[in-house]
Amino acid sequence: MAARRAASSILSRCLIARSSPASASSPAGKSALLGAGALLHRFSTAPAAAASPTTEEPIQPAVEIKHTQLLINGNFVDAASGKTFPTLDPRTGEVIARVAEGDSEDIDRAVAAARKAFDEGPWPRMTAYERCRVLLRFADLIERHADEIAALETWDNGKTLAQSAGAEVPMLARCMRYYAGWADKIHGLVVPADGAHHVQVLHEPVGVAGQIIPWNFPLLMFAWKVGPALACGNAVVLKTAEQTPLSALYVASLLHEAGLPDGVLNVVSGFGPTAGAALCSHMGVDKLAFTGSTGTGQIVLELAARSNLKPVTLELGGKSPFIVMDDADVDQAVELAHHAVFFNQVLFLTNYVVLGQLLPIMKFFANARANAAARGRGRSCTSACTTSSWRSPRPAPRSASSATPSGMASSRGLRSTRSNSRKSCGTSSPASTAAPPSSPAATGRAAGASTSSRPCSPTPRTK
Repeated sequence: MAARRAASSILSRCLIARSSPASASSPAGKSALLGAGALLHRFSTAPAAAASPTTEEPIQPAVEIKHTQLLINGNFVDAASGKTFPTLDPRTGEVIARVAEGDSEDIDRAVAAARKAFDEGPWPRMTAYERCRVLLRFADLIERHADEIAALETWDNGKTLAQSAGAEVPMLARCMRYYAGWADKIHGLVVPADGAHHVQVLHEPVGVAGQIIPWNFPLLMFAWKVGPALACGNAVVLKTAEQTPLSALYVASLLHEAGLPDGVLNVVSGFGPTAGAALCSHMGVDKLAFTGSTGTGQIVLELAARSNLKPVTLELGGKSPFIVMDDADVDQAVELAHHAVFFNQVLFLTNYVVLGQLLPIMKFFANARANAAARGRGRSCTSACTTSSWRSPRPAPRSASSATPSGMASSRGLRSTRSNSRKSCGTSSPASTAAPPSSPAATGRAAGASTSSRPCSPTPRTK
């Protein structure tokens, strides 16, 4: 549901941008979308034929590809096998960079680093306020490097720069600030008990969280997975989509610049049948989260169950009906339906249309056919777009890890719940170590939760 709400927010922003072409074409609008022209330059100036529709010129982002290796234990390192794979410019099919191809051995290294950071490192032992400050510094760095991040995301993913710079990078910073704010607001509960006992519920970090994210929203998926996990004090092993590995590596480096201890966040790029399957099956992973197709989600769940029965959060499917009521504006309904279908390169927003009985159905489909024909001839982009929104088709997911986990902020994710029943002795959980079950950042770990009933002294008082 969080993914749907965020996608709806992005779609709304894009529709607003489409409805105001004057602002997008104004000098101020162009400066906002292009980062004052500092990062992008045109390498083709061939004029379009006068009789043909206006076509967009390819744009070459002047962004330095700084990180193509795996991030393990605070260092960027090559894959154990030495293998690399290409990440492609979706507009042209040209290779942007060759990225380290992680496999099971690299997952082992990453999980070992995360386990050591969790068991022995300072991150889960920091005060919640200190963790909050690190995440807030990270959000500041995101805004400082917003132009580079947006250009890199557009180059590697293929979505428009208007969407990357105008919506997703600001939302990335906003999400991280949101989860930073939750770090010191995770509270426990004191439960009434029969007899002279003190019963309290403490929320604790789960441990090592394995996360797999998809290609469609690399930055936002990074925020939704990594943000709550870190705010709660967990360590993370993140497997990126093989189609879009670059932006996650870039922002992960900024997170370490903000003060994240080594080993707390590890990023492995690679493919599903190797790196993804190894992460799902790993005995050292305490919690798994995945976003992607239903079929792949079944594989993820099976691998998790066959290993150590780790709890799994799945966000699967994604398409929804487009409901047109009887009194709708048919022309506007057609336009919105087309935009929903093709938003973010045919992502997920609309799968079928439900029409009211009294709606002029023939007009709807006639308009839809005309709209589709116009788009097919010109492949026109909206006035707010500064790079092509059309990309080559994405290959089908290659394994159990085509996407990423999405429920790290749900009620069953990042924190285990421990209930201690004790004799009344005034003990209570620190405010920084627990959260209400309904809080977005704190989660209760159903599987693996420990429940104990211990008196405060060897000789409990009896009535």
